[in-house]
Amino acid sequence: MARPSSSFTLFFIILQLLWTCSLYANGCYTSIIGFGDSLFDTGNLKQLNPQLGFFYPPYGETFFHKPTGRASNGRLIIDFIAESLKLPFVPPFFDDNGSQKMELGQGVNYAVIGATALDSSILEAIGVHNKLTNVSSRVQLEWFKQSICANVSDCSHLIGDSLILMGETGMNEYINALEDGKSIDEVETYVPFVVEAIISAVNELIELGAKTILVPGGLPMGCFPMILKLDYGYDKTKYDNITGCLFQFNKIAEYHNELLMKELNKIRELYPEANLLYADIYNAAMQFYRSPKKYGFTNEVSKACYDFTWVLRYNDSVSWWDLSPTLCDNPDTYISWDGTHLTEAAYKIISKSLLQGPYTVPQFYSSCLLKEMDVLSSFM
Repeated sequence: MARPSSSFTLFFIILQLLWTCSLYANGCYTSIIGFGDSLFDTGNLKQLNPQLGFFYPPYGETFFHKPTGRASNGRLIIDFIAESLKLPFVPPFFDDNGSQKMELGQGVNYAVIGATALDSSILEAIGVHNKLTNVSSRVQLEWFKQSICANVSDCSHLIGDSLILMGETGMNEYINALEDGKSIDEVETYVPFVVEAIISAVNELIELGAKTILVPGGLPMGCFPMILKLDYGYDKTKYDNITGCLFQFNKIAEYHNELLMKELNKIRELYPEANLLYADIYNAAMQFYRSPKKYGFTNEVSKACYDFTWVLRYNDSVSWWDLSPTLCDNPDTYISWDGTHLTEAAYKIISKSLLQGPYTVPQFYSSCLLKEMDVLSSFM
């Protein structure tokens, strides 16, 4: 029998890779490394600031059946991504005993609820205060370098096969500034500096050896119940007739996302070997803000399942778990969990849109194929 030609063999392998990656990215990444804020924190703030209400019932009730340090009733975007890659949930850098995770294993997460892209010292200098934490992107990167990369001469051997999730950073700067009474025009001036901090972190990770980095933009914060209750009252000219969201607040997020995409394109030119994915979580979320009932959300956008945000606005000294807020019967019918964070049901839709839909650039599973093709090319 004649031996198959090398070209036929190559063609067969490529078909296998295409089929595998079209189903799951399983095998593409050996671990997940997470950074960011409440969209990705799986328990770090719980150790850094354990008195906060995120760490008491009913948080975590839907999936984990107990509080885990996640700012939701269940799983987050990072959890759904881990599940899709057939990897375990990504453990926080700080464990329940307060010790730090010093080995990569199948993943480690440095994200912290309330984290900012800019350092706290910079924000304090302009009169923006963070009530939750002083952790920034730079602080998280230092944790990473002092733990996973501390005792190795070349960190790239450890993280080259990891999926790096940058998390959503930047929105906390804007929300905190608005809560502190800054005008929307002033908050818009922060955007280039916030994006610069995000890009700086991405550049540093690439230089350390990261090959695949997923960088999300910001959510449409003008749709958050907490934002909807800040001011403007019943001035209908400031609201989107379709979504009920506030135009001006969403424009800040849109400006942030537009500038972030431009800067990521510049990095792609500087580092063509790096696989940078932009995650358009803004438009992934706008799907259900525009058509909530289509996705099973039968309650108003302006309402949160666990509603206490109006008390926080006018009485910051009261502990969250002492407020006796209203808890809904069915979180899956709400987009917002607590006024600033989404329900597991909403995060699930966003995650599916990123993993299987057109809301990552390039698409998520194409990154799996590119990685496998790199491996294949080493044998040619």
